[in-house]
Amino acid sequence: MLKIAYAPQYFHPLPEGHRFPMEKYELIPQQLLREGTVREESFFAPHPIAEKWILTTHTSQYWDDLRTLQVSDKMIRRIGFPLTKELVEREIIIAQGTIDCCAYAQEYGIAMNVAGGTHHAYADKGEGFCLLNDVGIAANYLLKKELSKKIMVIDLDVHQGNGTACIFEREPRVFTFSMHGKDNYPLHKEKSDLDIEIATQTGDDAYLSVLSEQLPRLLEEQRPDFLFFISGVDVLGTDKLGKLNLSIEGCKKRDMLVFEEAKKRQLPIVVVMGGGYSKRLADIVEAHCNTFRLAETMYF
Repeated sequence: MLKIAYAPQYFHPLPEGHRFPMEKYELIPQQLLREGTVREESFFAPHPIAEKWILTTHTSQYWDDLRTLQVSDKMIRRIGFPLTKELVEREIIIAQGTIDCCAYAQEYGIAMNVAGGTHHAYADKGEGFCLLNDVGIAANYLLKKELSKKIMVIDLDVHQGNGTACIFEREPRVFTFSMHGKDNYPLHKEKSDLDIEIATQTGDDAYLSVLSEQLPRLLEEQRPDFLFFISGVDVLGTDKLGKLNLSIEGCKKRDMLVFEEAKKRQLPIVVVMGGGYSKRLADIVEAHCNTFRLAETMYF
């Protein structure tokens, strides 16, 4: 059975005027249940993460500032959220959800987090709607527990995974692959193990051609034993922030390609949702739900 991390805290309304669509975290599970793609038993609610796992990835000073809500006004502006204890609680539950998914992925081949993909969070700061780097924390958890020897992060969100790249820049056991919009946030890009910049307005065929060429090659060269996939749907042509031009079908084919390569090599994969900012909330939800539908049909 497909196992999916989701807790009510994932959906936390923001003050009116904020452009981050929190509603999607509530609507994705509702849609999947309504259409019968998954059952109630598929979902599990993570507990808050233990502090020791946060500190494998984030500095003690930054974590202290977060939990006591003492983050500077400048950093709050960079994060883009009005910082509250509810948002910090949300992040620590999401991070534990991604850790929990690791065990399910090793058992079933795949597991998914309705949220996660907070790849702009650095060890010592947050930005871009990201407070804690859930994939970074989960990857370090696997390494500390000796549950993996080589991890690959496949980041196909439209924005570079700058925080993840920086966190693992000196960690050879984690290979960071980011395929992102060339002319998009962040203005200053960090150095992933492999960065592929995609030109503005690139559509389905060109995008999928690059991915289908690069991903199998990387998997053969790096030989990871565990995968994280950040499956942001901000690559859609309808996205307000994306600047690419993928269709919903093209985004679905992207996910299918990743799953096919993982399944062929019997590599456990944890999928986190990443970004999505289309004007129509229905487009965001549909594209994200496609990722879950594919996982269910391809693995179970």
